[in-house]
Amino acid sequence: MTIPLLQASELTKRFGAFVAVDGVSFSIEEGEVLGVAGPNGSGKSTLFNLLTGLPYHADAGEIRFRGESIAGAQPARIARKGLARTFQKDTEFRTLSARDNVLIGTYCRPEADRADRARAIDRALDRVEFDPERRARAAGDLSIFDKKRLMIASALVGEPKLLLLDEPASGLTKPEIEQLRTLILGLNKSGMTIIVIEHVLTLLVAVASRLIVLNEGRVLSEGAPTVVVRDERVISAYLGGKAHHAAPA
Repeated sequence: MTIPLLQASELTKRFGAFVAVDGVSFSIEEGEVLGVAGPNGSGKSTLFNLLTGLPYHADAGEIRFRGESIAGAQPARIARKGLARTFQKDTEFRTLSARDNVLIGTYCRPEADRADRARAIDRALDRVEFDPERRARAAGDLSIFDKKRLMIASALVGEPKLLLLDEPASGLTKPEIEQLRTLILGLNKSGMTIIVIEHVLTLLVAVASRLIVLNEGRVLSEGAPTVVVRDERVISAYLGGKAHHAAPA
């Protein structure tokens, strides 16, 4: 039996009396794309925070990454082990160039020398299709979609084994979402294992091999995306009874 790349067991996070994540368990195999959906406040981003230790850890539960426990580990250690993420909100250093933003991401690998860092930066920016002009532009002057791709490049520069994408389609147009779909599938085809949090279910159905829906901090449904989005519990909790919204575009 193969060991999952990541295994989360009974993860729980409380903020006072409010339970944001309530006994969530799941795993992801190497090479898989896992989608995570759910209404606002269902615990999706909190779950990513627990997996990466940014900015807090779980109150209870276990996380094993590549067979080793990372529960309670420092975020820098988790990143060095090969788990990287993006965030819902833009996290760029606005006055720095796109290239210098990605350079900052190389410091999760302190053993890399200057030449190694330069090569890693170029690889990461190539993977998100940033041309030389975009690489030199101040990050604050980039479009929304370019900022999203810059965040992805900043995560990729550490050459992670598992990439966590938090709402990457937020604020994008339909053509940009299609480009994002192509980017995610391309990364996965190259060997990247990915977990995607997203409200745009058509994107999740298009890229994910498996889908988890959270509601009130618990796993409501899990399985093949085309099956999960037709689950009556999901329709009631997340889609407001409009099942046709979940059909692939």
